[in-house]
Amino acid sequence: MNASEEKVLRENIRHMIKLVKQKKAKKQDLEEDRLRDIVRQLADVEHTKLNEEQQLRGIVREFIKAELRFLAEAMPDDKPAPNKSTGINVLEDLLKKIIPQLEIDFRQLTTDEEQRKSYRAHIINAVIASLTPTELNTAAPAIAENLEEAVSIDIEPGDEEKFIDIRTDAEVAAEEDEEEEADPKEDFGAGLEDSDETGRNMAYQSFNKVEGPVIDSYDLLSNDNDQELFYDYLIANLKLYFDKFEGELSPTLEEPTNPEYEAAKEEEPAEGGEEEIEPAEGGEEELPPAPPTLEEVIVWDI
Repeated sequence: MNASEEKVLRENIRHMIKLVKQKKAKKQDLEEDRLRDIVRQLADVEHTKLNEEQQLRGIVREFIKAELRFLAEAMPDDKPAPNKSTGINVLEDLLKKIIPQLEIDFRQLTTDEEQRKSYRAHIINAVIASLTPTELNTAAPAIAENLEEAVSIDIEPGDEEKFIDIRTDAEVAAEEDEEEEADPKEDFGAGLEDSDETGRNMAYQSFNKVEGPVIDSYDLLSNDNDQELFYDYLIANLKLYFDKFEGELSPTLEEPTNPEYEAAKEEEPAEGGEEEIEPAEGGEEELPPAPPTLEEVIVWDI
């Protein structure tokens, strides 16, 4: 091989190597582009998922806000604005405690209205009676001072032992028996003896449950104006709540009517009435033969 042939061969080899490198570089570029497309597609998918997730979170967030707003509107205010009077504030707390209990017992009296009237009267009477001594005790210091000035009789210690009981043994035993046999419900219903006893008994049971809170709430107040408002509004609210319960138990909704209906009702013959049959002309109408008596039926059967 001469020098010129060797030179040509080298150029061909160099050219072939160049072509191989170009093909290899082109192939790498294609693979790179394909890989970039795949990465771009994956990124688009992830971006889409991220957007969907954000949208879902936004929907959930709005739903939670709506639920919280609904609960805030539905639930009572735990911190309502107080009234101007301490007595009314104390009374409001008391009513929340005793009204549900009174309503439960009141609604059990369903036989007739007299039972509920008796229950209502005994409860209100008992509340008045229980708070009256408390009102008197509030004014007791001033009354005691006046009594000390007006009364100058002193009772010496031991004077009680000088008391002579002139009752006979029979009278003492009779009084003790009366005390033992006395029914507390009778004392509870004093002054309302003509009322229904079932309503009285239920009221006695109910008042034993609410008497303590009523007296304790009233004893919290020392201001005369607060005590007066508490007392007046307590009685008024008891009556109003009993009116409400009675209205729910015995609604008196009348059916609407109109003049045309009333006129038609008056013209309509009485239901079940028998129409009069005029006798035929020329004589009285013959009546059908009477049905056989029970004895005749029995004879015929035999």
